[in-house]
Amino acid sequence: MMEPAQIHSDISTAPEAVDGFMVTATDGVKLRVGVWQTTKECLGTVLFFPGRGDYIELYGHPVAAFVDAGYNAVVIDWRGHGLSDRIAPNPKMGHVNSFSEYQLDVQAVMTCVDELQLAKPLYLVGHSMGACIALRSLMDGLAIEAAAFSAPMFGIYMAPYERIAAWPLTWGLQAIGKGQMYAPGFNDKSYVFRHDFGDNTLTNSKPEYDRWIMQGTKCPDLHTGGPSMGWLYAALKECAALDKLPSPDIPCLTFCGNQEETVRVGSIRSRMANWPKGHLEQVLNAKHELFLELPEVRENVIRQIIAFFQSPLSSKA
Repeated sequence: MMEPAQIHSDISTAPEAVDGFMVTATDGVKLRVGVWQTTKECLGTVLFFPGRGDYIELYGHPVAAFVDAGYNAVVIDWRGHGLSDRIAPNPKMGHVNSFSEYQLDVQAVMTCVDELQLAKPLYLVGHSMGACIALRSLMDGLAIEAAAFSAPMFGIYMAPYERIAAWPLTWGLQAIGKGQMYAPGFNDKSYVFRHDFGDNTLTNSKPEYDRWIMQGTKCPDLHTGGPSMGWLYAALKECAALDKLPSPDIPCLTFCGNQEETVRVGSIRSRMANWPKGHLEQVLNAKHELFLELPEVRENVIRQIIAFFQSPLSSKA
């Protein structure tokens, strides 16, 4: 069952003609989904899987570009994000007990796609954590024509000593029921309210950073605070599990900025080097949030993804 949901088009760069829905996962969690339908000859539907801490209104630039190029666009707020149900007793905390919970969200959004009878073929754009979730979905048989990943979280950026400590610490706290504690250095504030633009590791674009702050100021409920220790343990566990599995037989184009300090670049290179239908592009003058980067960087990445989805490589016809 789908219910209407609000999309804050007034603070986004996405087209105003959007339908918002609340869909319910099989475990009862309600999830917000934004759907844009192109008015041009439809080439298919693009599913956007956002990163940790992201939400529908943040994806205005790529949504606008894909809709203009002739694609429908679907963006989900993961559980604990945006206006979807918050999971932890502290609603600001980003928490899951297992990444398998996100797969319930994927099933819910696919049900939404089916009920709306959105045009096929289906394509997928996954950013950071969303790319990690997408990789598991693809390995489990999600029917996608081609995928594109932006700064995929195939591993988490950590100093060696942090990595050594993270496993036993997060496992121990989760085991004794203390997983709903913030990871060190995090609190109720979202990233942009903890860091000035000058020392941020996400984007070189001050206008986009300021827009992010504006959205969180006008609609505080859109923002999620830091990750819990339980989320961190679940993320480390999922990345390690995925690392042992072969890449799916699906065309995939992946982008990674040369100033990346959020996800583990070595894990991205390793995965893409062993993806028969995969290709990795390094993006110059770019940090983690490629869709919120300087216009020339952002537009080039989006343009390449659109071209890739239209290329013979991504066609099974």
